[in-house]
Amino acid sequence: MFSLPTVVAALALQAATVFGKPAPQVFRCGTEAPSPALVDAASRFQAEAATFDPDTVRARALVVDTYFHIVSSQASSNVISSSQVAAQLERMNTAYGASGVSFNLISTDRTINNAWSTGNSNGPMKRALRKGSYNDLNVYFLSDLGGGLLGQCTFPTNSATPGSAAFIDDGCLVASGTVPGGNISNYDGGSTAVHEAGHWFGLFHVFQGQACTGSGDFVSDTPLQRTPTSGCPASKDSCPNSAGADSINNYMDYSYDRCFTQFTPGQTTRLFQIWDAYRAGK
Repeated sequence: MFSLPTVVAALALQAATVFGKPAPQVFRCGTEAPSPALVDAASRFQAEAATFDPDTVRARALVVDTYFHIVSSQASSNVISSSQVAAQLERMNTAYGASGVSFNLISTDRTINNAWSTGNSNGPMKRALRKGSYNDLNVYFLSDLGGGLLGQCTFPTNSATPGSAAFIDDGCLVASGTVPGGNISNYDGGSTAVHEAGHWFGLFHVFQGQACTGSGDFVSDTPLQRTPTSGCPASKDSCPNSAGADSINNYMDYSYDRCFTQFTPGQTTRLFQIWDAYRAGK
């Protein structure tokens, strides 16, 4: 089993060459692998989900209070406009709407800090900017997020008591160039924030485990998938001997933004299972 940091490091090398020519930069998610405790919980939740009434799950509604923090270097102080903020929120609400989830933007603040804008000083940045409770989503849009990363986010944990390191760290980093109309080609439709929020809700990558055996992402209606998707192929099947093709249109894959269209009903069920266990009322 390959670790996510290993995959990110391998894919994000900007100086790699192919036949003597520089390879194009590859952008990916830097979210750490889920903890063993969260994996165990996902396994339990998968078994429990089989007993749920789909109509009951579809009838649920969740409003998540959300805080946007736009953190820029001096040179990129106007990187995200107010209209782009509105478009990003709309993109998130559209993506999660079929799952019964909406995001209520409480506030948007802007900070100019050359160090914070790179994602290399997250502790001081989050201690200064984080708002709300553990069931409020904080998204930090960074103008100079490095390492070939589009974003990264924290998975939920039971150790995030108010004021703790896990509580302060909670939230998502997103490259500013990924908002609608941003400057990162093919990833400029606002879907990176959708993807990273998926991790905040406890969803794994659809290629979790990167194998054609095992439990994958522990969601029954996402087929096993051995490799992340690149681009927006018409189809892809990295586990041809297993049922179902790769989830190239799923927000928890690595496709181009224009390829993303869905969360599955099973992912919606998982989202609410995780919410109830880790974030509700906290």
